[in-house]
Amino acid sequence: MKKLSIVIPVYNEEKTIAKLVDRVKKADSLGMEKEIIAVDDGSKDRSLSMLEGISGIRIVKHPQNRGKGAAIRTGLKVTTGDIVLIQDADFEYDPADYPFLLKPILGNQADVVYGSRLISNQPRRVLNFHHYLANILITFLSNCFTNLNLSDIETGYKVFRREVVEFLLPKLVSDRFGIEVELTARVAKGKWRVYEVGISYSGRTYEEGKKINWKDGIAAVWHVIRFNVFG
Repeated sequence: MKKLSIVIPVYNEEKTIAKLVDRVKKADSLGMEKEIIAVDDGSKDRSLSMLEGISGIRIVKHPQNRGKGAAIRTGLKVTTGDIVLIQDADFEYDPADYPFLLKPILGNQADVVYGSRLISNQPRRVLNFHHYLANILITFLSNCFTNLNLSDIETGYKVFRREVVEFLLPKLVSDRFGIEVELTARVAKGKWRVYEVGISYSGRTYEEGKKINWKDGIAAVWHVIRFNVFG
């Protein structure tokens, strides 16, 4: 495997996007060439202009905000790498964890790797208990349907072999945060080999720019049923 594609969905991340891309460029990809694809999802701040000032990346634009799921789907469509990694545009997830995420695929153990915030011995910022509880409940409900024993389906770090991306793309429909549940449901139905690895996590508060809210948590319950029962 020679190329790693990194898809970065971006929406109003002017405070972090330039430094994040710099970290991605410097991250250890275990010898693979990096293809960095930033999908600006109709940002209303300076995110797009900042991206346009960064060399060595590909930028895809949504004229209007459509949601994280739509940005991920757009990004996946233009990837060309042997392995595809989804990277949030903030600093909640550290590109220094790439080697942990890539090794199970490069070692031919896994087709899909999730970076779990809950099974890790890496530093993890302590924040809102209610968010943690919601994630536990959504993950538990998802596991009941998929028969996977994942610990963290809402993680922003998900990594796929090229074959898995080709399998998923025609099926994906989520526009918002339901993409996390949908990806998990469709991976389970594909009988792909799934691994989890522990990662560090530096979560944000709403004042610092966090976007997911309680409405997305309620919607996630419906998405679990929708994508596991109705396809």
